[in-house]
Amino acid sequence: MASNGMSSERPDPDPELLAIADYVDGFVIESDEAFDTARLCLMDTLGCGFLALRFPECTKHLGPIVTGTTVPNGARVPGTQLVLDPVKAAFDIGAMIRWLDFNDTWLAAEWGHPSDNLGGILAVADWLSREAVAANRAPLLMRDVLTAMIKAHEIQGCLALENSFNRVGLDHVLLVRVATAAVVAKLLGADRNQIVDALSHAWIDGSALRTYRQAPNAGPRKSWAAGDASSRGVRLAMMVMKGEMGYPGALSAKTWGFYDVSFGGRSFAFQRDYGSYVMEQILFKLSFPAEFHAQTAVEAAVTLHPEVAGRLDDIERIELATHESAIRIIAKEGRLDNPADRDHCLQYMVAIGLLKGGLQAEDYEDDVAADPRVDALREKMQVIEDVRYSREYHEPDKRSIANALQVFFNDGTQTDKVAVEYPIGHRRRREEGIPVLERKFKHALGTRFPAGRVRRIIALCQDQSRFEATAVNEFMDLLVI
Repeated sequence: MASNGMSSERPDPDPELLAIADYVDGFVIESDEAFDTARLCLMDTLGCGFLALRFPECTKHLGPIVTGTTVPNGARVPGTQLVLDPVKAAFDIGAMIRWLDFNDTWLAAEWGHPSDNLGGILAVADWLSREAVAANRAPLLMRDVLTAMIKAHEIQGCLALENSFNRVGLDHVLLVRVATAAVVAKLLGADRNQIVDALSHAWIDGSALRTYRQAPNAGPRKSWAAGDASSRGVRLAMMVMKGEMGYPGALSAKTWGFYDVSFGGRSFAFQRDYGSYVMEQILFKLSFPAEFHAQTAVEAAVTLHPEVAGRLDDIERIELATHESAIRIIAKEGRLDNPADRDHCLQYMVAIGLLKGGLQAEDYEDDVAADPRVDALREKMQVIEDVRYSREYHEPDKRSIANALQVFFNDGTQTDKVAVEYPIGHRRRREEGIPVLERKFKHALGTRFPAGRVRRIIALCQDQSRFEATAVNEFMDLLVI
């Protein structure tokens, strides 16, 4: 007799889940460049977190969910005295490092910040190390943290190369949860099948909407969303390690899987196999706490500042040539309601660069935004797409993030057109950028620690071999105030 019921036969795991699990479980990273860049990335990411601790809107989110909770052998939150369970510690660390929009960036079909995964990686590695030491076992080493970072970067970055989640309204923090779940499961001792199970849960969770990241609703949730995602990845991995089953068709299940529900029925496309490409190519935000598509625009504005600052009232128009992605997500007109709205406005950031000759986190606050010259400059800006910039943004051998700026005056004169195609944090400017990164890290450390401790931390972080051989819990102890 014919039946119209659905088959209950459990499918094989989706190949996309298996590919990530095989990579996390068995791939050996042999790239010295990847490990060296991961160390720099860890320094820069922690530095961003230390700088964020100056802002009450960030610190109000930190600490145990229930005041007074104590956790034996808990994870430390760098720059504080907090000792938390690894799930909440992942949230806190993740919120800190993302708060100022100053940590690393990956730009492709999807955008994101792969170092957001450090929240979960560092919290779990610290907690596991303290548990091990308490049981007279060997702790994890910082080499293990760097390995997890490289693999988390690779997972998030490779998924982003050809797959645009923002075009279907989803936020990129989904990829943080997926990558964190995978690498944290491995840190917890998961085998290949358990990594697949953790990944399935991460995809089944769906995704946060980009509502809070886009005009006219942009707000501070975008500053803690990645911490939330990394924390959730930790929680899901820990549940799997307690025996929670997975869902092999999480992506491909007809009607009910991620592809049909959230991705328009399309399956993911991939440009390359997983390796160490993303960490080697990662973009550092070294000069300005600004959404990355605007970094080169602000650099151009700062270059023009000496020529323009004394002639603000004489400006007729400002032409800003950029790439399609910048126009789509950060080109805004009209009122900006809060700092999170302003640090995702291309015109606002350029206006500050022209006006002040620099850009820092405090420039997004209400008192700076109230200066009438800022909006006056914004109103004179014409944002246009340069099709070459848009094309080379996606080319694997270039991956430029270009902007060009030119100011025209009422008397018919104009500045030179200042074009910056690669920001200082780009791989093509890595040699130039490393000293800037180290100065940024030293400054950030100085906002939390006494001079002697700053010297100890910097000396350790600049010695690749000694750093990699340091126990995670010992490194984290250096970061307690």
